[in-house]
Amino acid sequence: MSTTVSGQSGTWRNWAGNVTARPVREVTPASVEELSAAVRKAAEDGLTVKAVGTGHSFTAAAATDGVLIRPQLLTGIRAIDRAAGTVTVEAGTPLKRLNVALAREGLSLTNMGDIMEQTVSGATSTGTHGTGRESASIAAQIKGLELVTADGSVLSCTEKENPDVFAAARLGIGALGVITAITFAVEPIFLLTAREEPMPFERVLAEFDELWAENEHFEFYWFPHTGNTNTKRNNRSAGPEKPVGQLSGWFEDEFLSNGVFQVANWVGRAVPTTVPAIARISSRALSARTYTDIPYKVFTSPRRVRFVEMEYAVPREALTQTLRELKVMVDRSDLRVSFPVEVRTAPADDIALSTASGRDSAYVAVHMFRGTPYQAYFTAAERIFTAHEGRPHWGKVHTRDAEYLAGAYPRFGEFTALRDRLDPDRRFGNDYLRRVLGS
Repeated sequence: MSTTVSGQSGTWRNWAGNVTARPVREVTPASVEELSAAVRKAAEDGLTVKAVGTGHSFTAAAATDGVLIRPQLLTGIRAIDRAAGTVTVEAGTPLKRLNVALAREGLSLTNMGDIMEQTVSGATSTGTHGTGRESASIAAQIKGLELVTADGSVLSCTEKENPDVFAAARLGIGALGVITAITFAVEPIFLLTAREEPMPFERVLAEFDELWAENEHFEFYWFPHTGNTNTKRNNRSAGPEKPVGQLSGWFEDEFLSNGVFQVANWVGRAVPTTVPAIARISSRALSARTYTDIPYKVFTSPRRVRFVEMEYAVPREALTQTLRELKVMVDRSDLRVSFPVEVRTAPADDIALSTASGRDSAYVAVHMFRGTPYQAYFTAAERIFTAHEGRPHWGKVHTRDAEYLAGAYPRFGEFTALRDRLDPDRRFGNDYLRRVLGS
């Protein structure tokens, strides 16, 4: 028999610790029917409803003072359709569990982000993406979804069934309802060869178009206060499989990238004048390496050092100018930035609120170590991003509002009209959605 755990809630905090909320109660439904009942009960009590995954968003997209839905009992694979090339998975399933389960079945997503702690619904609803020349965000790989709407109804949505809802809800920031299941396109598992190597900042910018065109997946990290980057190129491979050695993997991915980097950030936070020197050392700490493995072991990596992040998507053709301006701004300021700037790309897609909606995009992500003042850095960076028609990542720190976003997204009005129809009373609203979508 299914059960619902419900009761008085404490304080909810996101992963970075920069967002807190005190919901009236928390509900952990064990079935779609229980989730629908929880939404109807919230309506009777005049309360708002928000679902929360693992809290990896840096915005208050999931915060509520009403009913907080925790989906950890709505997990696992419902069905695999090998003929259609799809997998249907419960919304609370962590990406890590999905990736491992798919690999066991000889299947894989085509592309994914660089961490896999998030739930599938949280990742897609906020626009989580990796990097790709032709392969897009995780939401763009959705072929169907199941959605509980404001009156407790359950909608099945595909390109043929409720197509208008499907078109928008693949990336809905939780504004249209609570997703209970997602059907993803999958393919037979394949191998990727990753080539990681340092490269001067100016060379990366000079050769960016070539590097992007020649590689299925290209990304790089620039270390502020230096002229250095680390680059990564991932391309499909016929094999053989040659994973990172256990010892060398631990040394670079755990000891250096997490352990030593954590200590370096503690030092930089305590003594900011040391940050430029630390950045120069950090930018040279990782050596070049090449390895071949299954997709999720190449695309993703452990991120144990906690931070706060802002990320904007700019038109791909505007990337090099955006980065040059960002570097000039840091070099001329008194800022001390200990985290590298992450740069990725995505092709245009057809999702109304996708940051790549209708245009080939490049992503520039700026970070600050948790507990370090970030406002001055993010404000200056955001000024540059918005000057290049940037679109903020829905799950990362930004200050944009509905007026700005309506001009940045050609299909913004299409999304808000659907929201008016599905949730006229704003059952799924909160302060963040009022700011970014309007009242």
